[in-house]
Amino acid sequence: MAVPLSDQQLDAPAGGRFVGREHRLAMRVYFEDTDLSGVVYHANYLRWMERARSDMLRLAGIDQRAAHDAGEGAYAVTDLHIRYRASARLDDAMVVASRLIAVRAASCVIHQQVMRAEAILADADVTAAFVAPDGRPRRQPSAWISAFRPLIWADDDDL
Repeated sequence: MAVPLSDQQLDAPAGGRFVGREHRLAMRVYFEDTDLSGVVYHANYLRWMERARSDMLRLAGIDQRAAHDAGEGAYAVTDLHIRYRASARLDDAMVVASRLIAVRAASCVIHQQVMRAEAILADADVTAAFVAPDGRPRRQPSAWISAFRPLIWADDDDL
């Protein structure tokens, strides 16, 4: 028998989930995401990937806001390689899949794919560096690195 959801659960923002070590965030294309031709504007793929990365970090136990508020620092994208493969259109249902590829002392590398069903619409490799409030690279908290370790994709994992 299904347990009814509380009002608080029903009003919670939609979030992603981990399937094994892969984070998946479901998205939908809205009118505001498209250009005059009805195709998604290229920069919106970056916005969706950012949302997925932030959600992945939150679910992994990384509290970016607390680190920022405490003056420790924040992540900044320092390198991005993206390939657009196919267009998304109004009302398409999509998933942004994110995989942690590498963790270094002051950065992490995340591979992301925006997919409609099995079709890859865009994929990217993103390097996010942890930077101090003055903008200089800084070691990320050791607790974060520990939280990342079980999520790293090994060489034999399928990309």
